[in-house]
Amino acid sequence: MVALLKLSPVLVLGVLMVGFGLDILIAAPLALVYAILIGMIASRIKFGDLMDAAIENLKHILVVFLILQLAYAVAKCFMETGVAASIINMALSLGLTAKLVAMTALLVTAILSIATGTSWGTFAACAPIFLWLNHIVGGSVVLTVAAIAGGSCFGDNIGLISDTTVVSSSLQGVAIVDRVRHQGVWSGLCLILGAVAFYFAAVSMGLPDTVGNANEAIAQIPESVWAALSEKRPAAVTLLNQVRAGVPYYMVVPLVCVLVLAAMGTNTLICLGTGIFGSLIFGYFAGTVTDLSKFLTMVQDSFAEAGSWVIVMMLWIGAFGGVMRRMHAFDSIARFVLKFAKKVRHLMFANGLLCLIGNAALADEMAQIVTISPIIKSMTDSSVKGDEKAMYKLALRNATFADAMGVFGSQLIPWHVYLAFFVGIVYAVYPLAENNVSIVDIIMHNYLAWIAVLSMLILTLTGLDRFIPLFRLPSEPEVQLVKPEE
Repeated sequence: MVALLKLSPVLVLGVLMVGFGLDILIAAPLALVYAILIGMIASRIKFGDLMDAAIENLKHILVVFLILQLAYAVAKCFMETGVAASIINMALSLGLTAKLVAMTALLVTAILSIATGTSWGTFAACAPIFLWLNHIVGGSVVLTVAAIAGGSCFGDNIGLISDTTVVSSSLQGVAIVDRVRHQGVWSGLCLILGAVAFYFAAVSMGLPDTVGNANEAIAQIPESVWAALSEKRPAAVTLLNQVRAGVPYYMVVPLVCVLVLAAMGTNTLICLGTGIFGSLIFGYFAGTVTDLSKFLTMVQDSFAEAGSWVIVMMLWIGAFGGVMRRMHAFDSIARFVLKFAKKVRHLMFANGLLCLIGNAALADEMAQIVTISPIIKSMTDSSVKGDEKAMYKLALRNATFADAMGVFGSQLIPWHVYLAFFVGIVYAVYPLAENNVSIVDIIMHNYLAWIAVLSMLILTLTGLDRFIPLFRLPSEPEVQLVKPEE
């Protein structure tokens, strides 16, 4: 009974968000107050000690607030100065056929989601282009939608400026650059396999070799679609106009610089700062930046946007996690898992499943990340013994689990908010899809999501991750399972 009481704040948080539809900025403070009461009653911990635990937990994520603000600024800069448009134009200039449009859509949206840090924004910006281009060349609507969906989520899992990447990493106490390097090769392999799968699916359907033109595709977009995007996703309109007008290919350089610095292990703040400065300099030469004061105002507005929700949310969730950890709320879950786990990787596999189940239950990837992350961190910390380096590697995998099972897992859950949003955008920008594309269709053909989710779970459970550079988990005797109370 005491163990269930200690876990009940997580249930309260989930019910408030899912059952009552409350924003996490309301649900998290209420859950925190409830957690403090439970800590005082069930664990007999003084109020002051619980507050100290909450504040101590926040100290570890303070730098994340700076990263989040810079991340929002980089995303805005890349969208407004033409970095994103240059990526699309480079791909479309190759001349796409029905066999290539879905595969290309996957690769372009994957790169664009890394550059902008937003899956929803990437989907809204790319869906009109690729769906109408697909219409012109006679491609498969289902394949193209599934490819855009999968690619749009790719950057949410590995992008330096994605809020889910930042939040999932911070809740596990790992550096974002380390996290990106840890999963970089695995993510790249998933993307390559996904692209191959889309190509062979298109070939197996016998799609034609008609070549399409990007400007013709944009010209096909009805006025009603432009109006809908202007109201709901104005950034997508800006990007579409830039694609139509043309942007110099060298505008991709700021993104390349950020990615190279990240691969070298450079501090995240330096990587993001380079992206902002690079977009300013190259945008000036490209003519997309004409007024320094307007550029600085755009950056300032991005800082305000980050602080208005994400940072405040992180404060409440960080405090909540500190209180839950102080009263050892998750020890009962760890004990249950340890009844079946014989090795550390079995525990880690269970962590991945828990993230996927939590995402299905909450139907929101960010809600899953902030709710389940403290649980799997506590389970790992209390159930595994190892040196600092080994434990850090486990934390990297937990952060990857929370994010990957959040954004990629969302693509496989029919009732998830992600899919509802994607289908809504598809019907709005390409009305011809209403009778041809369903949520089940997207799930069945989202090859990247299937590859990512299944491969991560299988590689973790079997130990085959040792064949992927930087992705290997430490195993016995480097690490050992122990009972929580030991």
